[in-house]
Amino acid sequence: MAIDEPGGPTKRDFLYLVTAMAGAVGVGAASWPFIDQMRPDASTLAMASIEVDVSSLAEGMSLTVKWRGRPVFIRNRTQQEIEAAKATALDDLKDPFARNANLSDDQPATDVARSAGEAKENWIVMIGVCTHLGCVPLGQAGDFGGWFCPCHGSHYDTAGRVRKGPAPENLAIPRFEFVSETVVRIG
Repeated sequence: MAIDEPGGPTKRDFLYLVTAMAGAVGVGAASWPFIDQMRPDASTLAMASIEVDVSSLAEGMSLTVKWRGRPVFIRNRTQQEIEAAKATALDDLKDPFARNANLSDDQPATDVARSAGEAKENWIVMIGVCTHLGCVPLGQAGDFGGWFCPCHGSHYDTAGRVRKGPAPENLAIPRFEFVSETVVRIG
């Protein structure tokens, strides 16, 4: 059918179509800067994961690093700290779940589930933010030798599990892995 044939498309229909398409392209071009600015910037993407050399951490030492704007505690636990965490009955815990992003959500809060695994059970990596109101707990303190939040009195054991106080959950464990014997990647 040709344009302007009776019952067919007219020049006016063609102009409406071209105008609508030009308008859609114009709206898309005008809105792109607003959409594009919602993407994370390069500094945020760079902090998506970090690698930390833990070769200088002797047994019993801790290190705090910043990841995604939050403190992360990395600790090379002593054998006594591991044994104390293993000796804790799971029924004695306020929060029975591991809160380990590397494991399934229903994993129980055993010492191994909270650590870097059976081969590296001495290593624990946790987000250092109290689960009560977001304070930063003090290390190697409190009634259970782990972490203590002085703001409201939450006590965590040597595996970062809440044992006493108002905190409702264990300290969270981010995704992490050892990329070598002495380097851990967080994120």
